[in-house]
Amino acid sequence: MADDLSNLQRPIQPMPDVIRTALEDAGLFDEYLKRPPYQRNDYLSWITRAKRQDTQDRRLAQMLDELRRGDVYMKMEWHPR
Repeated sequence: MADDLSNLQRPIQPMPDVIRTALEDAGLFDEYLKRPPYQRNDYLSWITRAKRQDTQDRRLAQMLDELRRGDVYMKMEWHPR
């Protein structure tokens, strides 16, 4: 897995504790780390940009579901290399 975030053009997002806990509780932290850096960064940005808590919760649930499925990224088909 390439952990190099230096090539990202968007600002690098820190991992909020609530997201880390959700990933760990769901047993999906390793699946999250397997995703490319841009996807991990985009997920964090997308979730934390939401102003309303219910929107953040819904987006977090979508990310967890997509990681569980393994072949989806932001509701689009995705195939890991």
